[in-house]
Amino acid sequence: MTTIPENLLSDLFENVVTQFVKANLESIMKAEIKHFMEDEQEGQRNSRNGYYKRSLHTKYGHIEDLEVPRDRNGQFQTHVFEPYQRRDGWLEEAVIQMYKGGMGTRDVARFIEGMFGSHYSPTTVSNITATVLEDIQAWQQRPLQKRYAVIYLDGLYVKLKRSTVSGEVIYFAMGFDEDGRRQILGFYVGGQESSNGWREVLKDLYNRGATEVLLGVFDGLSGLEEAFRETYPKADVQHCVVHKVRATFPKIRVQHRADVIADLKTIYTAADYDVALAAFDTVTAKWGKLYPKEMKAWKEQLPTLLTFYKYPSLIKDAIYTSNPIERMNKEIRKRLKPMNSLTNMDAAEKIVYLEAADYNERFENRVIRGFGDSVVKKKLAEMFEERYPADAKAMAE
Repeated sequence: MTTIPENLLSDLFENVVTQFVKANLESIMKAEIKHFMEDEQEGQRNSRNGYYKRSLHTKYGHIEDLEVPRDRNGQFQTHVFEPYQRRDGWLEEAVIQMYKGGMGTRDVARFIEGMFGSHYSPTTVSNITATVLEDIQAWQQRPLQKRYAVIYLDGLYVKLKRSTVSGEVIYFAMGFDEDGRRQILGFYVGGQESSNGWREVLKDLYNRGATEVLLGVFDGLSGLEEAFRETYPKADVQHCVVHKVRATFPKIRVQHRADVIADLKTIYTAADYDVALAAFDTVTAKWGKLYPKEMKAWKEQLPTLLTFYKYPSLIKDAIYTSNPIERMNKEIRKRLKPMNSLTNMDAAEKIVYLEAADYNERFENRVIRGFGDSVVKKKLAEMFEERYPADAKAMAE
């Protein structure tokens, strides 16, 4: 019995597949020109004019001598591919996906040449991924919804090359709409994190339509609360409890840490606001003499650490901490990790945009736990109407 060599078998299989694809593409184009000719206006002189041959590189293999129908007037254009297109777009999409996955332009170029024999220089790869920049601009300028129950703010540092390599911040804003669906509202690359930087972020969100917000959740960066209240004076502020606990932890002696952290937990896990205040008094009485500065810092920030008690308990887990946006940042950091540094701001924006767009697509129809409850929805609607009542004319109408 004759054994067919594996490489020959592979070539035969690829040939069968490409011939099948070629036959189907030609059938589609025959149907297209048939409908095109049937739709010609009466009295217009036109007719079929045979075929011309061309090649097309597809993900199923390279197709030679693809027969493309034509008409005598040269007006027919197939929808199977664009004029002068020599690929079906899959390789360019693969380039973008590899870039998104953390491969540098040189790595992508070497991979493409090794796999397909197509010479893609790093510059060519960069030009392909540059098409994403147009999408970024449109995405960053897209209008936002009017109402967001919660807006989360957080920054992520990345290494960017300018004249030297240095850490710069990417500002992120995430929103939960009134129905509890999350999305990344925007990201902004460059510079060092500051209250002025956040002020520009918030101004952009407002100008794009997000004018009614109930709650802002973020850490205790100096000046951030003031910047948020300037843009959203009717909104509440919730400082991240987890950040506060983390900030306190290293200031406590090792032998006391477990007990102090456990006692602090009684504050933000209390049944209601009054019980939380009583728990804080108990913690202060127990630890105030040993750690007066730490207890004072908690007391000064307590109003914004316990804001979540004003909201329905079913959504507490989603709003007393900035974990939702931090988990998202962790995903993006994982994508950026393979790159020791990013060549410029465009490179950073490309990768972050691709991740942000993918994130929004994955979560656009998922409702955060608790937000779908009818009692919660009613309460949030009441809070919106109380803080952002319609003007007299609109109410009259």
